[in-house]
Amino acid sequence: MDLDAFEEVNRADWNRLDILTRQRRLRGSEADELLDLYQRTSTHLSMIRSMAPESALSNELSMRLSRARTRFTGARSNFLEDVARFFVISLPAAFYRVRWLTVAVGVVFLAVSWLYGAWVVNTPGVIAALGSDEEIRRYVEEDFVDYYSENPAASFAGLVWTNNAWIAVQAVAFGITGLWGPFVLYQNAQGVGIAAGMMASYDKLDVFFTYILPHGFMELTAIFIATAAGLRIFWAWVSPGARTRSQALAEEGRSLITVALGLVLVLFVSGLVEGFVTPSPLPVWLRIGIGFTVFALYWVYTLVLGGRAFRAGYTGDLGDEDRGASVLTA
Repeated sequence: MDLDAFEEVNRADWNRLDILTRQRRLRGSEADELLDLYQRTSTHLSMIRSMAPESALSNELSMRLSRARTRFTGARSNFLEDVARFFVISLPAAFYRVRWLTVAVGVVFLAVSWLYGAWVVNTPGVIAALGSDEEIRRYVEEDFVDYYSENPAASFAGLVWTNNAWIAVQAVAFGITGLWGPFVLYQNAQGVGIAAGMMASYDKLDVFFTYILPHGFMELTAIFIATAAGLRIFWAWVSPGARTRSQALAEEGRSLITVALGLVLVLFVSGLVEGFVTPSPLPVWLRIGIGFTVFALYWVYTLVLGGRAFRAGYTGDLGDEDRGASVLTA
C-alpha cells in the first residue's frame, strides 16, 4: 500500500474528525458523523500500523483518535474539582467511618500509658534501672525540654512531620496484618507512659504536660486514627460479610488509604505546632489552647463534613469511573 496515496485520499476525513472534535457543541447529525469518522479513522490506523507501525502518520492518527475519544466519552474532572472533592467529601467521610474505633484506640492508649507511668512511679527499682540519678535528673530538668528547641523550629517541625507521617502511613498500609498498628500503638504508649512516670517521680509532671499537650492532642490522635483505619482493613479480611474477601479488602483498602493521605496533612499541622508553639515563650494556657483548637477543628471537620458525606453514601472510596465494575455477590 502506498502510504502517501492513502493519506491523500483520506486526509479530508481526518481533518473533518479534528474539526468536529474541537467544536464546543454538536448537533445530533454531527455527533453521529463524529462517531462514524472515529470508527473509520480507527480502521485507517490499523491498516497503517500493519505497514508502518512507527511512522509519523501512525502517531498523528493516534493523537487525533485520542482527542476524539475524549470528546465523545467525556473529559475527566479537572484537578481543582478533584482536590475539592477529596477534602470536602472523600477525606472527611473516611475519617468519619473510623471515628468510634479512633476513640476506642485512644482509650486503650491512655490506659496503657497510665499503667506504665504508675509502674515507673510506684515500683521500687524501675527508675534506677532506667539510668543513674544524675542521668534521670538531666533528662527531667534539661533534656526533655531542650528536645523541642535544640534544633531550628522549621527543621525540627519538618523532621517530626516526616517521621510521624511515615508511622501513620505504615499503620494504615500494614493494617491488614492485624498486628502492626497495635504494635506501633503499644510502643508509643510505652514511651509516653515511661516518660511521664520519670517526670512524675521528680515532681515535673506539670512540665511534662506543658510540653506534650500542645502538639500531643493532634499528633497522638493522628496515630489513633491510623491504627483504627488499619484495623478496619484487617477486619474486612477477617469478616467480609456478603462480599468476597478480595472485594472487601479492595474496597476498604481504597477507602481507608485516603486516611493515610489525609493524615500526612494533619500531621503537617501538628508538626508546625510542635516546632513553633510547643517550645515558644507563649503562656502555657495559650500553647495548650492552640493545640486543643487544632484538635477540636479536626473533630468538627470529621463530624460535620464527614457525617454529611457519609449519610450521603460516600465512604472515601474512589469514584465509579476510577474503581471500575465490581462483581455482584449474594
